[in-house]
Amino acid sequence: MMSIRVAVRCPIMLIFALFMAFQINSHLAPIFVIAIPILAVGLVIIISNAKRIFERVFRTYDKLNNVVQENLHGIRVVKSFVREDHETEKFCSVSKEIYQDFSKAEKILAFNAPLMQFCAYGCMLLISWLGAKLIVASGNNPAVGMTTGDLTSMFSYTMQILMSLMMFSMVFVMITISYASMERAEEILDEKSDLHNPENPVYEVKDGSIEFDHVNFAYGKNADKLCLDNVNLKIPSGATVGIIGGTGSSKSTLVQLIPRLYDATEGAVKVGGRDVREYDIESLREEVAMVLQKNVLFSGTIKDNLRWGKEDATDEEMRHVCQLAQADEFIQTFPDGYDTYIEQGGTNVSGGQKQRLCIARALLKKPKILILDDSTSAVDTKTDALIRMAFRKEIPNTTKIIIAQRISSVEDADLILVLDDGKINGMGTHEELLAHNEIYREVYESQQKGGLEE
Repeated sequence: MMSIRVAVRCPIMLIFALFMAFQINSHLAPIFVIAIPILAVGLVIIISNAKRIFERVFRTYDKLNNVVQENLHGIRVVKSFVREDHETEKFCSVSKEIYQDFSKAEKILAFNAPLMQFCAYGCMLLISWLGAKLIVASGNNPAVGMTTGDLTSMFSYTMQILMSLMMFSMVFVMITISYASMERAEEILDEKSDLHNPENPVYEVKDGSIEFDHVNFAYGKNADKLCLDNVNLKIPSGATVGIIGGTGSSKSTLVQLIPRLYDATEGAVKVGGRDVREYDIESLREEVAMVLQKNVLFSGTIKDNLRWGKEDATDEEMRHVCQLAQADEFIQTFPDGYDTYIEQGGTNVSGGQKQRLCIARALLKKPKILILDDSTSAVDTKTDALIRMAFRKEIPNTTKIIIAQRISSVEDADLILVLDDGKINGMGTHEELLAHNEIYREVYESQQKGGLEE
């Protein structure tokens, strides 16, 4: 606000003061016409050099923020490994970079003051010298001279002109500092999403059937390695599908193509018989509920979090889905029950409780497709079995995709996929994969026998 106010006042003061200076004496006024370009060139040189440094400073700020964020999120890990000194040193190192860059930028900007003073006092000296000559000359020829009063007025307008220029230069300094931030904000505001609705989108998803037709996918347009390589898969509506695979086998990537969190690089992903790119994005996602690997609860009551699945859900509906997700039992132990306040990030509930609340929230949506991305890893096997049993009884027509590390979580699925390095290594029922798929059999035996045979 200060910059805008000054930026409006200064030009007006400058223009009117110059006009009055020319009115008083047209022989002295051109001094300002010479001084202003000198000042402008100096400011351009100062600002162009300082701007580059400020851009670097804000990139360094990103590094500092990352260090602080990591330390806050991983504070227990830092303490348990006694790495406080290392993290402090890392923080100080990044802080020192910022300090050095800021110091360098401020030193460059500091040249603004002497430049202004050089122009200001240079003008004053020239006006004094030339003005005195004109006053003396006015005794012989009043037409070309000036009076002492004119010279005094000239000094007043000179101060106004120079004050306007000094204030204007301060605005340029502030703009220089803020311009780097503005460019970073503009990058985000101008960023266009790669995902957008077609011209005539489809608003209704027929059913929960899913088809992957020769799907390839890579993160980034120029990525060399495909995360998914020639995936072909058909899942009928209402089926239960389990997905097993090692870390980095692209299990999560596969399911994220279904609600169109990403678009396939090649091939097509179809839901309800149509390519997902034909649907209105919001309508498609309304019919797909995902419980992600990293469960997220928001600040607010348990009811507030559950209503993310359905805004107008009744207490009875919320209680029912919590019973299905095996969450009602522990919610009833809280003094405030469903009105219990969840702290930021769900820090006042355990990992297993958080997972069950997220499953309940997804069920409340009543989707045609339910995706569980390793979302029962923090619950015991009995609770996991009860949740799967509830799925079979209560939502038989919903297509269920379960990503899991435990074979027991998917062994009763209609179809089990074994992913390896972005490819489908095996596909079939539990018995078929045990008989014919080496990866599945190794995982099963290691979990059942604890790897004792090896």
